[in-house]
Amino acid sequence: MEAPLEDETPADGLAGTEGPSNGEELKPSAEALTFMSSIEPAELQKCMFTDSLVTVSEGGRDLGKFSVTVEFARRVQQPCMLLHAQSQGAIDNSPCGTTVTAYLTTDLEVLEEDYHEYVKLEGHSLDKRCHMVQHDGQMVINKVTTMGEEVMKETVSYPMSVLRGLVTEGSILLLMRLIALRKKLPEHMTFISLDQGLHITHTSFSELGLKQLEVVSETVEVFGMERIVHSVEDSPTTWQCYFLDDGHLASRVQVGSPVTMRLLQLPSQLERGFEKIPLVWEEDMQMRSKFLDRKEELKADHASYLRQHPEIRALISDFLQFLLLNKPDDVFQFAREYFLPFASRHPPEPSLKTSSF
Repeated sequence: MEAPLEDETPADGLAGTEGPSNGEELKPSAEALTFMSSIEPAELQKCMFTDSLVTVSEGGRDLGKFSVTVEFARRVQQPCMLLHAQSQGAIDNSPCGTTVTAYLTTDLEVLEEDYHEYVKLEGHSLDKRCHMVQHDGQMVINKVTTMGEEVMKETVSYPMSVLRGLVTEGSILLLMRLIALRKKLPEHMTFISLDQGLHITHTSFSELGLKQLEVVSETVEVFGMERIVHSVEDSPTTWQCYFLDDGHLASRVQVGSPVTMRLLQLPSQLERGFEKIPLVWEEDMQMRSKFLDRKEELKADHASYLRQHPEIRALISDFLQFLLLNKPDDVFQFAREYFLPFASRHPPEPSLKTSSF
């Protein structure tokens, strides 16, 4: 399974708060900015679906799965789009995976994005996490790379004014869906992006045209595009993707890699019986946020109840003290006899008849 990003050149220690300088200021092409500003709500509505592909080796061996889901959402009361992409599998029996969760505006501006990539090797694991969020007119980026016991941290920020036309791992997946639905890619489509060293660089797109692709036993026409990701410190990487007529991703490959992501079933076939994809909620930024919010809400509610009923702590404390002094073999029977006198303080209510539905 190929990694969605190019190989990393780690930075030691903790970087400063200003983005790395890479000479003259890079800018997106006029065609790229025009495309982003021309996106219509009706086009975005057509992008609200899930792609599910399988990752295979050159010999056809199943290595893992890749999925992308796009839906409308809200972030801090602001309407936006939520994109969640996940790749899971194994290379030489070593588990690996990538998760991207991004909140995007309707013109593909990144409000917040979380990227996580890992490879679990025996005695030597690699874990990359990168989180970016808009705050006070800046894009603040925190990156943590863990290689075995070594932890490398970087924190940089860029003014949003220099990130006009920025595309990221999350927004690129939605951008390509939109291009595929239009079935036309303008020339000179060059955006700005961030490389592994968090430098501003270029990402360019070009059209590959139409071709025939066999999916299971059916031959379909697909629209292709090529994406070249430049880097200040490394050589460029090239990706080629092909899409069905309705915008569904049909195949995805990094040029030079023996691994391919490809569609196994057409969307029309999936409607007859769809596969359940395992949910790794801990890596989903939206679900994890909801879980933490609910956790804090319950903790506050429980603490409030205990403050209103101080007798609870006294009762439990007395019971534990009595239990430890006696050390009974049958704790349940001991507890029953201990709490039995309390039952007489509140006579049981008359039983109510229940009905079944």
